[in-house]
Amino acid sequence: MPHASERKILIVDDEPDVRNFLAACIEDAGFQVDTAADGEEALEKLKLDPPDLMTLDMVMPRKSGINLMRQLRSMERFAHLPVIVITAHAHDELGSEDFKGFNAFASGLRPRVTLEKPVTPKKLVDAISTILGVETDAPPLSQREDERFQIMEMIGRTDPANLQKIRELLNSKR
Repeated sequence: MPHASERKILIVDDEPDVRNFLAACIEDAGFQVDTAADGEEALEKLKLDPPDLMTLDMVMPRKSGINLMRQLRSMERFAHLPVIVITAHAHDELGSEDFKGFNAFASGLRPRVTLEKPVTPKKLVDAISTILGVETDAPPLSQREDERFQIMEMIGRTDPANLQKIRELLNSKR
């Protein structure tokens, strides 16, 4: 069975904190990781160095997840790229239309995996490992992973202005 270190994952999410959290979870399991802040940047990275799998947020500026998916499925090179949709907007006004559009569009796509934010490291790594059929370095769910997930949940509930202040404070300490 192949090892995770032989597989590259592209994480596409417009929230830097979410991208960093997902990247840390996936890297901890042994995968190679690249990130993109929106669909346009993802498309550029896909063309330069195609990943083995992509995680995709649905609601993003410039090019939404559903628009990127439609574009990729029309390109022979990326028509079968495995995609895991990770969204916080499946049931709210902001993303429900995109999500309905994705479900209609993606009904025949396989593998088809959707995870709702906040996603646990275990669910994410398990989904990626299953789709790619690889062994990972992921240890059993540890206290460290639980703490990361709790921190991610707190970040998700924090006012963006406060997050910016925290980011500035942390950067000033470097």
